[in-house]
Amino acid sequence: MTSLNAAVIGIRLIISLFVQREIFEIVGKAGYAKIGSLRNLMQILTSVTSFGVFNGIVKYVAEYKEDKPELQKLFSTTFVFATVGSIISIVFLLWFAEPMSEHFFFTKDYTFVIKLVALVVPCIAIQRVFNGVVNGLSKYKHFAKIEMGAYLLSVGLTLYMLYIDQLDGVLIAIALTPAIQLSVMIVFFVKVLREYVQFSKLKFKVPYVRNLMAFALMSFFSTVLLNQLEIEIRRIITLKITEDAAGVWTGLTYVSKNYMVFSNALFTLYVIPAFASIHTAGGFKKEVKNIYKTLLPLFGLGMLLVYFGRHIIIYMIYPDAPEMAPLFKWQLLGDFVRLASLILAHQFIAKKLVGYFIATELLSLGLFFGLSYYLVDDYGIEGVPMAHFLRFIIYFVVVFFLVLRYFKLQDRKQNTA
Repeated sequence: MTSLNAAVIGIRLIISLFVQREIFEIVGKAGYAKIGSLRNLMQILTSVTSFGVFNGIVKYVAEYKEDKPELQKLFSTTFVFATVGSIISIVFLLWFAEPMSEHFFFTKDYTFVIKLVALVVPCIAIQRVFNGVVNGLSKYKHFAKIEMGAYLLSVGLTLYMLYIDQLDGVLIAIALTPAIQLSVMIVFFVKVLREYVQFSKLKFKVPYVRNLMAFALMSFFSTVLLNQLEIEIRRIITLKITEDAAGVWTGLTYVSKNYMVFSNALFTLYVIPAFASIHTAGGFKKEVKNIYKTLLPLFGLGMLLVYFGRHIIIYMIYPDAPEMAPLFKWQLLGDFVRLASLILAHQFIAKKLVGYFIATELLSLGLFFGLSYYLVDDYGIEGVPMAHFLRFIIYFVVVFFLVLRYFKLQDRKQNTA
């Protein structure tokens, strides 16, 4: 799984070198900041339109893949969630298109982009649900095909629209990407979907509502608030420095998100299903040790390559942003600690420990906002990745002790019983 995923991510990174350079040179730093804001909006919608039940689908499909009646209850509930979430999102986007354009892009000129996104909303919801099925079944070969096919098509559309209409064209291409992703998923995965999802027997009922609402609540904090926070950080940089500086930070986060995709796929394809089936402290420690031994050295080596090759990366992708170089060390250190933390924190998702999850997410988001706000005054744009590193040091310590506390409580319950 790791090897195949690495191959897919590697190909994506190579293609991305060319694509992001073209975009950055044509739309400029300020335009790149706007692209970052639209990507944040699309991420928010992946959660809102499906009521944030992606991780819940992964967990329950992994547990009940041999139990078709239970799966049917699960999919009926997600069908209702996706329908309601899509309707709410469409109405909201169309009704508040102008103020949303001002909020995300600092101008009303991109109202048309918000309205276009509203039309694509059903594709976002359906694609997210189907993606949960792929991950829950651990069909990593299918996942690799879907990821690669969708990425190549979306890249082709992005370049075509970039050359035709520059910034506006890129924003349109990003808005249309979910429709491409859904189409590719249906082509590569339709047989498996029919095997597990009996579409003709879906009912407008929510038997799994209580099971999935916990995941909806967790998704709100991990996806919706996180992306909203990035928009606010971009606003802070714009107001305290310049919009060009916000574009430089957006470029840095794009590099970060590209290599973090590698770990994100492993979390949903492997970590959540594995943790969901482990019920002892010994089993959990063994699994975490195995993941750390396999993933962290590989990830650390990759990050060292990125750090020592940062000037080459900047020259190849962001030639007009040499001021990005000093930011890499803080971003990479933060991402390394983040990965180690998130491996542990996925126990909260696997076991539906909503209170622990929300508390740690609020801590992480609050620290990032507060530290960024004050560090920018003293260190300029470098203060933001510094805040990123510092918050994950604190986050790791808190998550570590909460996981230990959870297993101690489990041991007490077993001893009492």
